[in-house]
Amino acid sequence: MRKFAGFERILRALRHPNYGIYTAGNAVSLIGTWMQRVAIGWLTWELTESGAWLGIIAFADLFPSLIVGPIAGAAADRWDRLRVTRVSQAISMLHSLVLFALVAGGLITIELLFALTVFLGVVVSFTQPARLALLPSLVPREDLSAAIAINSIIFNSARFIGPAVAGIIIVTGGIAPTFAVNATTFAIFVFALSKVRVTQPALARRARASFLGDLLDGIRYTAGHMGIGRLILLLLAVCLFVRPFMELLPGFAAAVFGAGAGALALLTSTIGAGAVAGGLWLSRRESHLGLTRVVLGSTLALSVSVLAFAATDQLWVAVPALAVAGFAMVAGGVGTQTLIQHAVDESMRGRVLSLYGLTFRSGPAFGALAMGWASELVGLRWPLAIGAALALLAWLAISARRRSMTAAMEGAPATAPPLNAGAGEPAGARGSPPPP
Repeated sequence: MRKFAGFERILRALRHPNYGIYTAGNAVSLIGTWMQRVAIGWLTWELTESGAWLGIIAFADLFPSLIVGPIAGAAADRWDRLRVTRVSQAISMLHSLVLFALVAGGLITIELLFALTVFLGVVVSFTQPARLALLPSLVPREDLSAAIAINSIIFNSARFIGPAVAGIIIVTGGIAPTFAVNATTFAIFVFALSKVRVTQPALARRARASFLGDLLDGIRYTAGHMGIGRLILLLLAVCLFVRPFMELLPGFAAAVFGAGAGALALLTSTIGAGAVAGGLWLSRRESHLGLTRVVLGSTLALSVSVLAFAATDQLWVAVPALAVAGFAMVAGGVGTQTLIQHAVDESMRGRVLSLYGLTFRSGPAFGALAMGWASELVGLRWPLAIGAALALLAWLAISARRRSMTAAMEGAPATAPPLNAGAGEPAGARGSPPPP
């Protein structure tokens, strides 16, 4: 019966009412979000036919996390995480309605699209730490790994379904309706969030001196932790050098493979299908033990598969390469977040997860901007191939420290004493939590 263990853990997590309601609303919303991402990418290409603009729009979406993310992490350790999530989803719904009106009215320009993308990037960056830190309040600790895997499966199922639906809508009705549909999905999520009731003591906040002090404490804790710090560095390498392939897909579909919106939907959906498989595979694991090895192996597989994707101009080669990339991207990403959620001290959760989110979002922003600019000079394929090679070098460097990372991340979680223990830095933040 071991082969059904993952599904049993998934069902057990979903039986918790708060998490079940949250997950249902989130699933609907994410389908709309991926529809909108495909629509924005294709709209950018229609307006400019420029790889550089694809990189600039991706940068506009992801870069705000570099500025807003650390502040949002401190806020997530102070404020009501559920309320922050509710407000941000309502604002995102209004954003989609504005996009619909501008595109339907023929008023959209690349400059307006850039400004609106920056705005949404700020909203998402502010809410991401709160949403990540909210998760342990929705399920008990023994179901946390399953809940993270479920979130990934839902996210990547939406990555499969959303682009497929967006491709149909764009081909048959144009780009504007995708924004209207996304606004509707946000409304459903806002309604679901209104039914969630979080009463766990974990949401209690203690007084702190300042946001800046909180921010610096979080950075010191992360940098001094032998496991979390190295995982964040590995994630940074992946996000800078490999992850931007997602933002460049519209250009690959049109310029490299000579196809249209249908091919873009196929490529994006293939990544989603591989990612769902990766999430299901990871959900079968009974604990976080062994995940350090999974993260390192997934990073290797992701880098090699993206290198293969960049090396071909044939769809029949690109599709399986992206399926592997989707699988590896989720296995590595979920593994990283699970390890961090288990190892981090509760008082630092929001701030550490904000650095995780900052890396996850701003890394691709800089990578896509650089690769989009380089593509104007040497084409789309060479920048991505060089990036994958650099990610392999980072993997080699981090893998050499696998044993100490494993001890730090898979041992018992550390506890942080009061923040006034010495110069504003939690005692015990340096080094790793003790092994079991």
